[in-house]
Amino acid sequence: MIPVAEQREPADFDHKVRQKGLAHLRQKGIQLDQPLPPNASINPYWRACLTDLHQAYGGVCAYLGVFIERVTGGCSVDHFIAKSSDAGLSYEWHNYRLACSIMNSRKREYSDVLDPFCLARDLFRLQLSTGHIYPNPELEARPMRLVEETIERLGLDDAPCRDLRALWYQEYLEYQLSADFLKRKSPFVWSEAHRQGLL
Repeated sequence: MIPVAEQREPADFDHKVRQKGLAHLRQKGIQLDQPLPPNASINPYWRACLTDLHQAYGGVCAYLGVFIERVTGGCSVDHFIAKSSDAGLSYEWHNYRLACSIMNSRKREYSDVLDPFCLARDLFRLQLSTGHIYPNPELEARPMRLVEETIERLGLDDAPCRDLRALWYQEYLEYQLSADFLKRKSPFVWSEAHRQGLL
């Protein structure tokens, strides 16, 4: 994971998502400052801004740090503070993180994942040849634990995630890809290669 700069909400977001969503919650009698009632379902108006979210964040998954091809249907809106925890944030742009579907499904409603918008630099390290992700060994105990919990919760160090990161670096070397291309497609791999003086 790398820090993600929060982007301004689109001009039409209020009309397209927020106002429709808030009206929907009021119609269902759902309190905005409360968790969603158990088993409550609400309309996913946030899907209307998925293209905007993809464009605003360069198509990069906030958690995995790789570009998501929009045509695959693999990108989704993650509610960083879960809808089940705070109904009023269900239709708020600042609560959305662009996420690939698998990261979104792993994060779910859990609150033990570090927020990419508030992430300090140099928390995560990457072994480029294998794709292995691990905490910066110089971290103090508390941030070390938070990084470890995030890696575990999201499965960031499972075999498919490792393989994907290693593949990006191997292809960068083998096909002599530009550093700018690597940065657009796999910014976490790029940032670690840059930090390690390998670009």
